[in-house]
Amino acid sequence: MKFTSQQIADLINGKIEGDKNILVNKFSKIEDAQTNSLSFLANPKYASYIYKTKASVVLVNSDFVPSLPLPKTLTLIRVENAYESLAELLRYYDNLQQRPQGIEQPVFIHESAEIGKSVYIGAFSYISKGVIIKDNAQIYSNTYIGKSSSIGKNTVLYSGVKIYQNTLLGNNCVVHSNAVIGSDGFGFAPNKDNEYTKVSQIGNVVIRDHVEIGANTTIDRATIGSTVINKGVKIDNLVQIAHNVEIGDNTVIAAQTGIAGSSKIDRDVMIGGQVGISGHLKISKGTKIAAQSGITKSILKENSILQGTPAFDSNKYKRSFILFRNFPQLKKEIERIQSELYINKK
Repeated sequence: MKFTSQQIADLINGKIEGDKNILVNKFSKIEDAQTNSLSFLANPKYASYIYKTKASVVLVNSDFVPSLPLPKTLTLIRVENAYESLAELLRYYDNLQQRPQGIEQPVFIHESAEIGKSVYIGAFSYISKGVIIKDNAQIYSNTYIGKSSSIGKNTVLYSGVKIYQNTLLGNNCVVHSNAVIGSDGFGFAPNKDNEYTKVSQIGNVVIRDHVEIGANTTIDRATIGSTVINKGVKIDNLVQIAHNVEIGDNTVIAAQTGIAGSSKIDRDVMIGGQVGISGHLKISKGTKIAAQSGITKSILKENSILQGTPAFDSNKYKRSFILFRNFPQLKKEIERIQSELYINKK
């Protein structure tokens, strides 16, 4: 598909500087863009590339001021936020792609299952008793949906997703390959012989609208009640969310994070990669947790910024880390002072 710079500008309310009729037919990164490609500049670290790029059109922020002459073949489209405008264009482009339709064979669909309009179900999928799949959902191949589960409108389950029984999945969600939703929580009770007896997990998982769940992520069902992922949450690949956890609206969680059972994460929280959160904690609204941090107690102050293990205020952590790196030199200095004091005593 080909688009003129004018058509692109109209879609994102941009202002053109250059040729309004120039054509583009692909997206490219600014550092390796070629002719007839559309790129963007949002991060100042990449600013040097715009002066030698071969891209035909580049999205820039409205306040961008070039410090060197730009290529003569380059057309700029100025927008309020280049990154957001790119995301909007990518969504538009993706929506133009042809969606799979119909029910492939072989599949198993229980006679009691309810299938909405314009639903796609890929080959070798298994749809259990009492399942409800709403309009325009897409269920890719080798997907399992357990009994009495519900899949919302326009929701996409990519190949290999496993949805256990009684899971409620909202509208406009995306679940990537090999994610497991609703598996048993990690519940075992020790007995007098120091052996572990499994505690049955009879709850479910509830996922609200506009949630995205990355590949190989696992979300355990509740022991009793529900594990809840609220509206607009974005979860990266390889994340573990334990039983009875609640994640608030518009929280984002990066890869390899683990959240232990019954912790409550408030809305608008940002959690970096490889973060560990202990069980039965509360993380307050707007908290930001740096990568590889360990949270061992509740964070009750809103909009906290935390780092380290155990985590504490990020600015204090950075100052402490400077001292930590200088410990060998400080040790030598202390030993020198001790030596001088010892000699002076003599």
